[in-house]
Amino acid sequence: MAFTIRLFGNICKNTLLTTTCRQRIINPSCLAKFSSANKEADFPLLDAASYDKVCTETLDSLCYYFEEITEGANNLGSTDVTYGDGVLTVKLGEEHGTYVINRQSPNKQIWLSSPTSGPKRYDFVGPHKDEGKWIYKHTGESLHELLQNEIKKIIKEEDIDFFTLPYSK
Repeated sequence: MAFTIRLFGNICKNTLLTTTCRQRIINPSCLAKFSSANKEADFPLLDAASYDKVCTETLDSLCYYFEEITEGANNLGSTDVTYGDGVLTVKLGEEHGTYVINRQSPNKQIWLSSPTSGPKRYDFVGPHKDEGKWIYKHTGESLHELLQNEIKKIIKEEDIDFFTLPYSK
C-alpha cells in the first residue's frame, strides 16, 4: 500500500508500508536526501530471524562496549551496565542519568531512552541484512552517531568510538 509521509519537513510519495511484517520501508530516493545511507541501495524488509540476529548482535556489542568504557571512566561515580531479556540499561550516575536501549520485536526496531535527548525509535536501514545501521527516521541520525555524540561528552577522558561496533556504518 502506497501513501505519502512527511519526512524531515519534505513530502516523500510512494513510501511503502507493509502491514503483515509491520516493518517500514522508506523510499530510498527520499532517504538518500536526508542521510548518508547508500543511495543506490534497495532497502528490503528484515525477516524475523534476520531482525533477531542483527538486533542481538547490536545490543550485545553495545553492552560489552559500555562495560569497557564505563569501567575506566574516572569522572563517573557509580556506573552499572546490565543486559537481559533484550533490554540494555546503562546507569551513568545521578548527574548523567540512565540510558535504556531495548529491542521492539513487533515493530522490528530498537528503542532508546536517553537522559539527554529523550526517546527515539530506530529502524534498520541497509542494502541487505548483513550491512546497514539503525536510523532514527525523523532526523536521519544513526543510533551509533547519537551515542557517539552524547557519551563522548559524558566520558570525557576516554577515546570513545561507537563506529567500531557492528551495524554502525
